[in-house]
Amino acid sequence: MPVYQLSEDHIFPSPYLASKEGLLAIGGDLSPNRLLLAYGNGIFPWYSEGEPILWWSPDPRLVLYPAELKISRSLKKVFKQDVFEVTMDRAFQEVISECAQVRLENHEGTWIVDDMAQAYCRLHESGFAHSVEVWQDNCLAGGLYGVSLGKCFFGESMFTRVTNASKVALVALVEHLKLLDFAFIDCQITTAHLTRFGAREISRAHYLDELAEALKGVTLQGKWSFY
Repeated sequence: MPVYQLSEDHIFPSPYLASKEGLLAIGGDLSPNRLLLAYGNGIFPWYSEGEPILWWSPDPRLVLYPAELKISRSLKKVFKQDVFEVTMDRAFQEVISECAQVRLENHEGTWIVDDMAQAYCRLHESGFAHSVEVWQDNCLAGGLYGVSLGKCFFGESMFTRVTNASKVALVALVEHLKLLDFAFIDCQITTAHLTRFGAREISRAHYLDELAEALKGVTLQGKWSFY
């Protein structure tokens, strides 16, 4: 499959034209309009420092349906202990910075290069990107961030500084999305960590059909908070 070179116009090729690995296009920019167009078409950016912007639409796709969330007994005990405070959209920039920093400290590398971080901060300022923060003793212990359109939440990354903090962030987000009647969380790439929470693979075709339906819902733009 060819990899498409994007122009200045905010246009993407069909995600069905992506390579076997999911790579669809190269180039373009990370403006809010292009990013929102990408997510609305089942496409997301993912690249490393020194590379051009790469756009992906993998097949299969990992999704987590809120009703299928699995919480282990040990994690349920953590919630009962009430050792964390959980907030939303209080420290977006700090969360995205920590997501990148923790990966670097663990020698895992990161796609959250400076341009990506700035782009998602702009999306947050526009009310489309959101974070969940987990605090312990007034220090940021863990969190996650992603993008919301219609009734879909596109998860981007999570981090933890304290055991179970990122897990608490994920469960808190899913429970919140249940109340808002969200269709699913797009987890993008399959990981054992997320499958343990009930996430499962679906075909790209199935994903795009469900995404189109979810995008019929009203986008809850602006700052989020727990009820």
